[in-house]
Amino acid sequence: MNYAEPPVADILEFIAQDGCIDEQFDRLALRLFAYQYGANAAYRGFCQRRGATLRTVKTWSDIPPVPIDAFKAMELRCEAPSPAERVFMTSGTTRADTRGRHFHPRLDVYDLSMTRNFARRFMQGAERLPMGILFPDEIAMPNSSLAHYLALAKSGFGAAGSRYFMSPQGIDLDGLWQALEQAERQGEPYALLGASYGFVHVIDAMRRQGRSFRLPPGSRILDTGGYKGQSRELPLDDFYSSLSELLGVPRALCINMYGMTELSTQFYDDGNAVVPSVKSGPHWIRSRLVDPATGRTVPAGERGILAHCDLGNFNSVSTILTEDVGQPAEGGFLLLGRAGGAQAKGCSLAVEEFIRSAAP
Repeated sequence: MNYAEPPVADILEFIAQDGCIDEQFDRLALRLFAYQYGANAAYRGFCQRRGATLRTVKTWSDIPPVPIDAFKAMELRCEAPSPAERVFMTSGTTRADTRGRHFHPRLDVYDLSMTRNFARRFMQGAERLPMGILFPDEIAMPNSSLAHYLALAKSGFGAAGSRYFMSPQGIDLDGLWQALEQAERQGEPYALLGASYGFVHVIDAMRRQGRSFRLPPGSRILDTGGYKGQSRELPLDDFYSSLSELLGVPRALCINMYGMTELSTQFYDDGNAVVPSVKSGPHWIRSRLVDPATGRTVPAGERGILAHCDLGNFNSVSTILTEDVGQPAEGGFLLLGRAGGAQAKGCSLAVEEFIRSAAP
């Protein structure tokens, strides 16, 4: 078995299949770990400090999770830089002085991960829908993973007339109202997708102008990314109630996507009739709840910091430690917000440990 090359072909085949058993996931996760352990000296030093080697790591949950702030501290990559690579960067809203970077020498793995998952969780059997995008395009934001994600949604699943309504200059509200009115008149389901803060601006504008719409049955909404200081914050219940009231879309079809720059795979819920909603991912990503200071799984049923093992992350590290608090739930997990107090301190200590381990 060649550990010197990334198992990209096997990852693509794995994503394309219709599910897996635990042994299949473990087998590919361990192959990817062996490759990254050999190709990334900084990561190898961190693993060794945690007592994780090719001999001791027996299952995906043994793979040490790398804290996401390590993506800000150094280049986490296995392949050398190339002119053709895409670099996705974090928004920089938590630490404006530096941004995390995720290097993609090729996008076929990311793209297949997105489209396979999006088709099942958001499109739900529909082949194409007219789409409105409340986020700037890739030309305006070439380093945004969300811009690329939404471009894939529009090109792969958007019907004729799909378009962007947001640019760096703001939201084209008049154009958006016209598109929503047309969907009402024609009785054709419509999809509205974008950053959560973009929807808050739309909600506020509709209330100021006294507007509301009753989008046809089958219409749906996808929000993601939170508010990031770009709008006022709304409690989840108020946010989804407002979307449903003003756009006529049932809360069960107001879907939230949970993703991040440091991952190549996204999580979805099955609507937000009840909040917080249960998030879950496809068969090529696994999650566990950990103690950030040790990286160990917390006792069953307890809250912890979410760690994800994403087989789409072939060029960086497969397993990352977020700064998000999660709680186990039937079929997935509940996302409870950012780490605070002792948990936040544990996340910071994990970053310091990684940096020390990576030092020559």
